[in-house]
Amino acid sequence: MSDTDSHFSALRMGQGEMGGSSDGGSDDNIDWNTEDEIEIEKYPVSCCSREAAGPSNTKLFDHFVGMGFSEKLVSRAINENGQENTDLILESLLTYAAIEDSPQEQQIGIVLSVCDNASSDYEENLLDDSSDFDSDSDSEGIYNPSSEEKKMTFLTEMGYTMNEASIAMERCGADASEAELADFICAHQMSKAEDALLPEEKPLPWLSVDDFRKSKKRKFLRYDSCKRNTIRDKKPMCEDDEPIRLPNPMVGFGLPTDSCSQLTHRNLPEPAIGPPYFYYENVALAPKGVWDTISRFLYDVEPEFVDSKYFCACARKRGYVHNLPIHNRCPLRPIPPLTISEALPMTKRWWPNWDTRTKLNCIQTCVGSAKLTERIRKALEDYNGEPPLYIQNYVLNECRKWNLVWVGRNKLAPLEPDEVEMLLGFPRNHTRGGGISRTDRYKSLGNSFQVDTVAYHLSVLKDLYPGGISLLSLFSGIGGAEVALYRLGIPLKNVVSVEISEVNRTIVRCWWDQTNQKGNLIDFADIQQFTAEKLEQLISAVGGFDLVVGGSPCNNLAGSNRYHRDGLEGKESSLFYHYFRVLDLVKSIMSKDQ
Repeated sequence: MSDTDSHFSALRMGQGEMGGSSDGGSDDNIDWNTEDEIEIEKYPVSCCSREAAGPSNTKLFDHFVGMGFSEKLVSRAINENGQENTDLILESLLTYAAIEDSPQEQQIGIVLSVCDNASSDYEENLLDDSSDFDSDSDSEGIYNPSSEEKKMTFLTEMGYTMNEASIAMERCGADASEAELADFICAHQMSKAEDALLPEEKPLPWLSVDDFRKSKKRKFLRYDSCKRNTIRDKKPMCEDDEPIRLPNPMVGFGLPTDSCSQLTHRNLPEPAIGPPYFYYENVALAPKGVWDTISRFLYDVEPEFVDSKYFCACARKRGYVHNLPIHNRCPLRPIPPLTISEALPMTKRWWPNWDTRTKLNCIQTCVGSAKLTERIRKALEDYNGEPPLYIQNYVLNECRKWNLVWVGRNKLAPLEPDEVEMLLGFPRNHTRGGGISRTDRYKSLGNSFQVDTVAYHLSVLKDLYPGGISLLSLFSGIGGAEVALYRLGIPLKNVVSVEISEVNRTIVRCWWDQTNQKGNLIDFADIQQFTAEKLEQLISAVGGFDLVVGGSPCNNLAGSNRYHRDGLEGKESSLFYHYFRVLDLVKSIMSKDQ
């Protein structure tokens, strides 16, 4: 085993976990591609203490009082929800605040009865809440002021300074929702706190302290049989350097519907020029510095940030780092439905005019409970016409969080798995059958690529590989990249798939057989099996890889993870470095063979 391999062996995460399955294994709590956008109601409360003490004298109590809530409401919320779940406490406080000005006592009673026992909904969800919630212009939360002044007031009432609120609005854009602004400030505060505790940045295990601090050169991973190290120049990163900013809107290098704004050329750093091509994906709204690090490791390639709401009827904000050409892209045909009414026409009959959603939020790994939809029905059935504004706000908040759709008069329901498959671009029944439970279907789909978006980027390969392509698919999930290439009409000569979830591997294998693929499918469960020797054997067997695709876990990157949002140093998300390790080994081996 080489020095490099021994370093990475020391990075084993949860006995080689790589994918989020729900099959009862040790990887049950890993979500691979799900959490990206910020949930409406999950404002930054991660700094709260969780001490088991009475609400009148804890840091938790003082924190919420400091946010501007009255001591009476804070005591009530903590007593009703307990001290362990700060999200539920905040949800209750926001609900109380929304109706506090109402002169009618019966309105307060109605809303509190609607929100009563809210914790049971969370406990009865099919999975732990690791939702990816989008906050785009079509789907903002309860608090959605139209002016910057109201947003500023809202943030300051939450306890943030005017300076923090101003910087957040400048960085995130005027169209950013309160949830996005609050999450930006929280991430900034967390990074400042970490800097205070760790004045010197912690080097990664396989880099020397001297190399890491100087940041002038990076020692690439060694391929043992080559008996040499590949050294490439690396641009230094100074404290004053501007971090990568997220564009607004997130349209990447152009959309198929807007040819005038598309880029047709970009300059890639020399080490990144393919083939083999690579394509890496992760959540766009990651903590500060994450995308700078990803970009530096992936040969200083600039990320392409895209929201899938421009390709389908649901949002999915993602960053893609790749060395693919960007001219002559083409979308999948037929073009998928782009609005809720087009995608789910049966819902139009029951859709109220006060529900102005035209896009769904990011598909989650879990769904709203039956108790939740029943409480909503009871809250609405007392009104023959349009319900009052506070009821509308409550209902819309839950609809946006859980992607609920109207299926009857005053009746809402979560999306069915086959509807999620359609929205994400997978064939009907892609995740159905083969002993796969309904719960597994939701989780597998929530962690997948949005096929139409990915296919638009990969479409440039059709002319480059008319005879077929050899694919190395890392963290492959339910085969989003494979399905995209197949739908583009690119033959799959060889596919080496790496996926920890047995459920997902079964889904990919069934799809492979049902679509009568003529090539070879080889699957592995653990990315740490990919030593230099193993990769050399595979490359020799398949004749090399044309494309290396992957999307490593986002657990420690997503906005809704308030307690373990540790960036690429987190337990799961640090597996990004395995993607880089394998990719660099592939490039080194294939370069040697050439």
